[in-house]
Amino acid sequence: MDSDVSLARRRRTDASPPGARRGPSRSGRVTCAVVLCVLVVYAVAVPMVFPVDPNLVDYQTGAQGPSAAHPFGTDVAGRDLFLRSAAGLRVSLLAALAGAAGAVVIGTVVGASCAVIGGGVGRWCLRGVDALNAVPHLLLGIVVASFFRGSLLAIVMVVMLTHWTQTARMVRSEILSLRQQDQFRAAVSQGFTRAQLIRHVGLPRVLGHLGVASGLLVPHAVWHESTLTFLGLGMPPHLPSLGSLLQFGQESLLSGSWWSLAVPAGLLVLTTVSLAGLFRSRVSHA
Repeated sequence: MDSDVSLARRRRTDASPPGARRGPSRSGRVTCAVVLCVLVVYAVAVPMVFPVDPNLVDYQTGAQGPSAAHPFGTDVAGRDLFLRSAAGLRVSLLAALAGAAGAVVIGTVVGASCAVIGGGVGRWCLRGVDALNAVPHLLLGIVVASFFRGSLLAIVMVVMLTHWTQTARMVRSEILSLRQQDQFRAAVSQGFTRAQLIRHVGLPRVLGHLGVASGLLVPHAVWHESTLTFLGLGMPPHLPSLGSLLQFGQESLLSGSWWSLAVPAGLLVLTTVSLAGLFRSRVSHA
């Protein structure tokens, strides 16, 4: 009888609450990390090992399938997709990282400012953040990209100006929870200003959350780059990226060159899934 009661208690203790989400398994996290490392090494090392212009045209070798000479095949212009995919992945990752870093910086400044100001002004600032967050990101991204069309700056600006709102809300909520603590109130009563305490105590407290937030923004930014470039609003045609490779692959798909679309699409899916799986595991264990 006692053993049955202890077993039931252990089951209730170990059981997850209803609706709780379980993070990826350890093997899943390791797989995501390995895949991401392989992709990063591929994007960085291939252009260094093979210093060949990825835009080099050779119509004699155009539209060739994967082979020993061309592992990923060639496009209709004879450009090697193994080299172009590495260069495109590198450009997309750099644009995504720069945009995510800028979005986190903007969100941190806005969120900390709203928390420091407080009162009615802080609440109205938060309502402005919510209003901007209600606008569809893709629609707002198209508007922003139209001002910087055909440049790497377009993608960076789109990610920076459309994805800082979540970070701002997170920073504001964390700092407001800190202001409710007795230690914070005692420090204010001793002469420390709110700005000093937030700068020296509040911001270091949210650094871990900011790292996870920026990591989760990167795969979203990669998709934004691919979508906007595919629509003709992102990278210029001569600069290889995952979006431009998808655009060229879609145009050559009807001619039978399926690999021209399958290669960049596969890299896009692998990159975003591995990034999202890796950083979501950190969220579940936070």
